[in-house]
Amino acid sequence: PAAAPAVAPSGPVKLLEVKTPDFGAESITEGTLQEWKFKVGDYVTKGELIAAIETDKVTVDVNAPESGELAEIFVKPDETAQVGTPLCSIKTGVPAPAAGAAAPASQPP
Repeated sequence: PAAAPAVAPSGPVKLLEVKTPDFGAESITEGTLQEWKFKVGDYVTKGELIAAIETDKVTVDVNAPESGELAEIFVKPDETAQVGTPLCSIKTGVPAPAAGAAAPASQPP
């Protein structure tokens, strides 16, 4: 059987809020958002690095919890991100853009 497409729309479209992750130490409660790897409207894949946050001790990678379209960015580069506060929202349940080899084959009529 043919392999399933890498990214398939999964049910209804919904917005998923991506929150600032725990930095691994209770004493660290905030960090500075270094950069976004994507911009609003880009398609991100589950597990893909989407942003980096730097604290006094460590740089924390933020990965997409689900595949979807980056819908909104709440924390801009060089702004402070508090643990647990929303960083961005991802619109899940939308198909991947039809470009490149990852696009699912179209169904015959």
